[in-house]
Amino acid sequence: MEDYSEQIMAWQKEVVDEATSAALAQRFADHLEPPCVIYLQGDLGAGKTLFTRAYIHALGYEGYVKSPSYGLLETYEVGEKSVLHLDLYRIEDPEELEYLAIRDLFEKNTVLMVEWPDRGKHYLPPPDLALFFGETNEVRFIRCHPFTQVGSELATKVNT
Repeated sequence: MEDYSEQIMAWQKEVVDEATSAALAQRFADHLEPPCVIYLQGDLGAGKTLFTRAYIHALGYEGYVKSPSYGLLETYEVGEKSVLHLDLYRIEDPEELEYLAIRDLFEKNTVLMVEWPDRGKHYLPPPDLALFFGETNEVRFIRCHPFTQVGSELATKVNT
């Protein structure tokens, strides 16, 4: 799978702390309408799970949002939306995704957030938008790369 950080960038936001990331996640919660697929890329500890957790809480979910690192997939029902949080860091073979039945779970009310999408190969739906979490000169950032009209519209709304 390609490195989505190399695609055309809609915007880049500096993320100085957890509160900044949570505020950006709130912007996504305010504007993101399903169905939507978001790929989350970046090194270990870059903030992918933190961002997803903040997004799910911003939707109004009050329970514990755990990392799907070991179970691969966590599902959250929030109002009319279903959020699937997939973490493929520990996956050995992309074919393992067939057992998770992502295609069956992905419906018109679903937001799919995928960490480490490069490990899913062609078993994942293509992204509407990819977020790249990185750091330069000790400054953390999130870059947004839209791939579809849905992704472009979302990127614009989040950035305004």
